[in-house]
Amino acid sequence: MADPYHTERRSGGAGRTILIILVVAVLVVIVAFATGMINLSSTGGSLPKVEVEGGALPKVDADVGSIDVGSKATTIEVPKVETKTETVKVPTLDVQKAN
Repeated sequence: MADPYHTERRSGGAGRTILIILVVAVLVVIVAFATGMINLSSTGGSLPKVEVEGGALPKVDADVGSIDVGSKATTIEVPKVETKTETVKVPTLDVQKAN
């Protein structure tokens, strides 16, 4: 009889391993393009010629809601921050170039 308090957990499996490998491969390709390790160039070739005749755009009737954006004067409590000037000692650094 199986012990209901001690169950084995599978850690990952083949699906997780394949996913990790794919993510690493995609990251390697992105880094290779970003650093210039891969540079794709092509010569020749052309786009296909396409001709379109006739046709019409569909008629659409849309009822949409409206949003009004504005402002109004309201009294609220706002914290007041005050500053004062004091004289304090701060560390200094004096750098002299070598002769």
